[in-house]
Amino acid sequence: MDETPLRRGPGFDQSAPTDASAHPSGWEQTRGEQGDPRARASVRGVLKELLETAIFILLVFLIVRGVIQNFKIEGQSMEPNLHTGQYILVNKIVYFHFDLNAPLRLLPGNADLPAKVVYPFHMPRRGEVVVFEYPRDMSKDYIKRVIGLPGETVLVKDGQVFIDSQPLDEAYLKGLQTNCRGDDPCNFGQPVTVPAGTVFVMGDNRNNSSDSREWGALPLDGIIGKAWVSYWPRSYWGVIPSATYAALP
Repeated sequence: MDETPLRRGPGFDQSAPTDASAHPSGWEQTRGEQGDPRARASVRGVLKELLETAIFILLVFLIVRGVIQNFKIEGQSMEPNLHTGQYILVNKIVYFHFDLNAPLRLLPGNADLPAKVVYPFHMPRRGEVVVFEYPRDMSKDYIKRVIGLPGETVLVKDGQVFIDSQPLDEAYLKGLQTNCRGDDPCNFGQPVTVPAGTVFVMGDNRNNSSDSREWGALPLDGIIGKAWVSYWPRSYWGVIPSATYAALP
């Protein structure tokens, strides 16, 4: 931070005699101003307030950044519900979780202790739209909808998604069918089981989406957060709804 140079007081002159009596007013005034402890304390007080304000702003920024983050949608994989160029806010705290057994594994003999993951709020639910790190390239972020949960089976047949043999009513697709390409795991005619610690995700634009049909289930640890609010363009402003299903939780 640039500081304003100190200005010399009236009557100060390096070539002037050092006898205070020669300049009874100017010399004495200058010495008083430069040595006034109250002035120095005032400057220190201002600098302290500026530093405290800067630290407070930084902490607020880090806290907010840890809870909410903005993203710009690029691509058409979530059409007709979310659109390329649309800006959204993502709730990062809702899927916060931790492993209760992590500290215990530091103790001798507990290295193989299985994970005991706890979600204080809730884990990702079916029908929620999530933003996550693309498993094949962690530098990229994708957005999809949760379809299958851990332990469930997912089957794509005749343009329809089945969860544990129950057809999934997906009104948000607005008539679009769900299919798989010839080499996709979901196209082998057999249900695909969603492994523990993962979810099966799909884009709403089923004919133009790279998702779990292609690269498999999504690890829960790769999920950044839940798509929460659309804030730009103004015509798309509002809360991003989660789908609900009558026959399935």
